[in-house]
Amino acid sequence: MSAIVLNEKLEKASELALPESFSGIHSHNLYLYVKSYQAALRANTASTKTRTEVSGGGKKPWAQKGRGGARAGSTRSPIWVGGGIAFGPKANRNYNQKVNKKQKKLALRFALEALAKDGKLFIVDSIEVTSGKTKDAKAMFDKLGQRDTLFVKTMIDEQTFLAFRNIQPAYLVEENELNAFLAATYRSVVIEKAVWENLTKES
Repeated sequence: MSAIVLNEKLEKASELALPESFSGIHSHNLYLYVKSYQAALRANTASTKTRTEVSGGGKKPWAQKGRGGARAGSTRSPIWVGGGIAFGPKANRNYNQKVNKKQKKLALRFALEALAKDGKLFIVDSIEVTSGKTKDAKAMFDKLGQRDTLFVKTMIDEQTFLAFRNIQPAYLVEENELNAFLAATYRSVVIEKAVWENLTKES
């Protein structure tokens, strides 16, 4: 498995073999990380009122005995329309799912290896648009000929950020923001050489 090395014109210059640590990883690591990532994105705003939180219902609707009907102590009972909700959702639920550091690393490596298999993993010396113009960043994206692309830069400068921010199928992130979810979401990834070296130096 190899990543494609691009030159300054974003043309294929050579190939760079992936370290052995990128092979033989089980897909379950990626599944666990994506599941944890998406769980952390949940808004956790669903909330219902219990019978003690619904206003009204202080008075007993009718006498306990004598009318031939069922007993009722409050109109805020869960069996009444407009009453409280029994066992409904509350906004205090913790959706976080723990994923070990090693699993996170394995998940990212699996996602990058999958891209390399399809010839969608690219390495360049630098991702930079000094003009800050969107048309220049768009030309860079179009040169790759991909449907959508994740660009990973060591540190994003203001001009490059301005150039990329309005290109919908392209997403620019810094090295510390790269994760398995993003790598698996985009159909191609372009990584700066310095970032790639940091990813593989522990391999």
